[in-house]
Amino acid sequence: EFHFKYNNFALLIWLSNSFKVVKINFSLFTFHFSFKNMFRLKLPTDPRWANIAEGNLEEILTDHAWCEIKAASNAMMLINLLPEFTEITTELTSIAKEELDHFEQVHEIIKARGWVLGRERKDSYVNDLFKFMKPGNRKHLIVERMLFAAMIEARSCERFKVLSDNIKDEELAVFYRELMISEANHYTSFLQFAHELAEEGYDVKKRWEEWLEFEAKVIESYGKSETIHG
Repeated sequence: EFHFKYNNFALLIWLSNSFKVVKINFSLFTFHFSFKNMFRLKLPTDPRWANIAEGNLEEILTDHAWCEIKAASNAMMLINLLPEFTEITTELTSIAKEELDHFEQVHEIIKARGWVLGRERKDSYVNDLFKFMKPGNRKHLIVERMLFAAMIEARSCERFKVLSDNIKDEELAVFYRELMISEANHYTSFLQFAHELAEEGYDVKKRWEEWLEFEAKVIESYGKSETIHG
């Protein structure tokens, strides 16, 4: 658990048969919550992973930068799939811009430390999750893509928390603590989109539980390398 300050955070509220996202203006109100309860991840990251990451900060930052590029690309791809949904398209545009802004922030840190952004890294974790998406009609596939995106955001945010809580590099500890708040907002947005777009008979809450169970099995194989999902 931890405290943070933020102006406009989206809270995911689980109800008996469904969920909804509630936008709350905190006006710099200190909010206290448990990441475990919020993201409902079945298997938390071993804090010792942060030690592995800090052993090669240049590599973790390069991998992180590319994660932000991929996240922005994913948001743009989703816009291409549902341009007729104006409000969602508008929010996805904001998410894409924020992800690119995060990339720029990471890139500036890389440059400030005298390093150079390396080439794109393969993300086996994301590839493993991609295989879990179920086929179906256009709307069904879009909802699956939203849950896929939410799952990645949830784990990424949890990893940022592990870094902020455990690395000795004070600059990066603060950076990752601030960044995880924004990423948590993306996570709740994707879940909200899935709920809004789901057709009758598609149980988003049940399907999300399946994603959480599958992700727990996937993440068992990771946590041993200096990458955001590794």
